[in-house]
Amino acid sequence: MNYTVSKQNEEIIMKLLHYFITDKNYNPVVLRGAQNEIWLENLESEYKIIRIVSNYIHNDEQLNYDIFKTKQIMKSIKKKTLSFKVPTLSIFVNLGDNVHLKENKFDYITCLKAKTLNDVVKNNQILEVFPDINKTLNYQEEGLNLFMKLTSDINKKTEKDAIQAEDIFAPKKPTITLALIFINIFVFLLMYLLGNGSEDNITLLNFGANNRTLVLEFNQYYRLVTSCFIHIGILHLFVNMYSLFIIGSQIETFFGKVKYLIIYIGSALFGSLLSICFSNSISAGASGAIFGLLGAMLYFGYHYRLFLGNALYNQIIPIIILNLALGFFTSGIDNACHIGGLIGGIFVSMICGLKYKNNKTERINGIVLSIIFLGFILFLINSLN
Repeated sequence: MNYTVSKQNEEIIMKLLHYFITDKNYNPVVLRGAQNEIWLENLESEYKIIRIVSNYIHNDEQLNYDIFKTKQIMKSIKKKTLSFKVPTLSIFVNLGDNVHLKENKFDYITCLKAKTLNDVVKNNQILEVFPDINKTLNYQEEGLNLFMKLTSDINKKTEKDAIQAEDIFAPKKPTITLALIFINIFVFLLMYLLGNGSEDNITLLNFGANNRTLVLEFNQYYRLVTSCFIHIGILHLFVNMYSLFIIGSQIETFFGKVKYLIIYIGSALFGSLLSICFSNSISAGASGAIFGLLGAMLYFGYHYRLFLGNALYNQIIPIIILNLALGFFTSGIDNACHIGGLIGGIFVSMICGLKYKNNKTERINGIVLSIIFLGFILFLINSLN
């Protein structure tokens, strides 16, 4: 016997899609082999995944198989999004009367039968997460006019999301990055024109290299920033400027020029501060700020991990781990500066926020975490006395 989706079920599906996509910022997920079901994701919602299943399920055995398939797909989503759990809401619009639904809390799957809209809007579990769903699903339009309105609104929302994604990811001229590279190269040349070169300690200190004694005892706090524009040797300059061009260009595109500059300077400050906690030698270089940009990339990648695919854990995280490991096993590298810059970059990025993702709570958390981290560094500095 063949089963088809009734017009009533089609209307329920369209109304639910309209609500979750246009009102709750869910986005469709393209899955291979997922027939007669629609997957929506919003990783910032309590239910990170919404499934709307139109496939006819007539007994418990079929339901258990559906849940098994859902678990397998959830494992893939958890790996892809670096999530420990992915609470999923499965809404079945074509469920047989003999099927016994149950919530599988262990696997974070909530199953809901939606033979009518009332089954959705009067469900207590749904109302806890989406308290406005009852009012939102009431429409004045009926029949063809209703379908035209729902389809039009969904298309407009999808088009808006596509425009925003294009705005975020479209390559832009890295003006600030090029300016920073120019300043670093210019300062490097000046150390040879006006001093004894980039490897001379006196010249390094005269140009603003970082040093605990000069910062803390002589109050030369400007060194916390100026040191990130000074490099020791041509190889040091080349490696950092190449890294800055590659990473900085991306961060400037993703965050915008003003936020990018704030992240760069903020990361440099945190890196320099943590550096003087563990060393009293002369230190210089843009690597603390560059690690801060890696932290910003990590923060951005987490929020846009569905767009970036596997790049977050196949590229970004391994690069950070590899560079930190090199710092631990290679002499002459200021790893405290790297760690301070990395952590500072994440927290400053939280404060700056991401375009089209204005999360006030996360910005407040960024401020709080930055203050705590700064307090920890000041505690370490105070313990040196």
